[in-house]
Amino acid sequence: MNRSAEAPPKVWAGLSACIISFNEEENIAACIDSVAWCDEVVVIDSFSQDRTAEIARGRGAKVIQRKWAGHVAQKNVALDAAAHDWVLSLDCDERVTPKLRQEIGAILSSPRKHDGYYISRKLFYLGRWLEHGGWFPEWRLRLFRKSLGRWAGMDPHDTVEMREGASTGKIQPRAAGERSGGIEDAVILHCSFRDLSHQLKVLDRYSEIQAGELSHTGKRAVTAADLILRPCWRFLLTYLLKGGFLDGASGYHMAVNHAYAAYMKYAKLWEIQRGLAKVRAKEEMVPSLSQKPQSESHSESQSESQLEPQPEPGAEPKVGIS
Repeated sequence: MNRSAEAPPKVWAGLSACIISFNEEENIAACIDSVAWCDEVVVIDSFSQDRTAEIARGRGAKVIQRKWAGHVAQKNVALDAAAHDWVLSLDCDERVTPKLRQEIGAILSSPRKHDGYYISRKLFYLGRWLEHGGWFPEWRLRLFRKSLGRWAGMDPHDTVEMREGASTGKIQPRAAGERSGGIEDAVILHCSFRDLSHQLKVLDRYSEIQAGELSHTGKRAVTAADLILRPCWRFLLTYLLKGGFLDGASGYHMAVNHAYAAYMKYAKLWEIQRGLAKVRAKEEMVPSLSQKPQSESHSESQSESQLEPQPEPGAEPKVGIS
């Protein structure tokens, strides 16, 4: 696998980094660079219309293009494509810190106590790293043996389910009593929202996906409690009970939007149940969260779209490996 000039030397073998992407040219380079020390990097790309695939290939990643089928399905495709049993799963807006790399190296270079490890994410939001409100530590099972784990859950909030008998542990962000900054912890840095407008666009798409998933499961009729009490409780839980107020204005804005997300999920489900809105197919819900406005990105994305033609509507999923 080719490496960029700045890539740190590989310290062990047998670890695949797995990433899913669509129109992530602003994020993909930093994401791949943060895991350049892995034995391989696999990127499952949903026919990006910008330079995502080109940038990923340029950094030595194995790029597999596949029509979007949902978060869970795409991440399982990445597992199947990985050459090694141990995998480290990331989203494009996430980065592995140097300290986390050291911790992972220590785990994989010594007798292993567990088959999977929870890693905390740390969210950068409106100019600061959130330390409260339930946002840190935010545990995610991201390092695991693919022979014993599989992605499951309800889109877009996927989760890893380990087989019965498999054991899991945690990689602690810092030593007990230690205080450090965001990039100094053994964490996955999560740079999810550029600003409030971007966050609202993300929440709008995620709430539509969640409402559709709940509709498919035969969720009971939405009540006033769902529309009023759930959002209020989420704000109180995040901002007061979990100390979000300690993160200042950023903590307040996050708590408000977290409550708004709860409201929108059930409000959209209410629409569906009353025939006021239809559930869109997952193939129509490609997560173009980092896509630039058309006026800004047209010239840059044109060459990539010529290289990777879009599949025809309703066509069978096309898979290509490069």
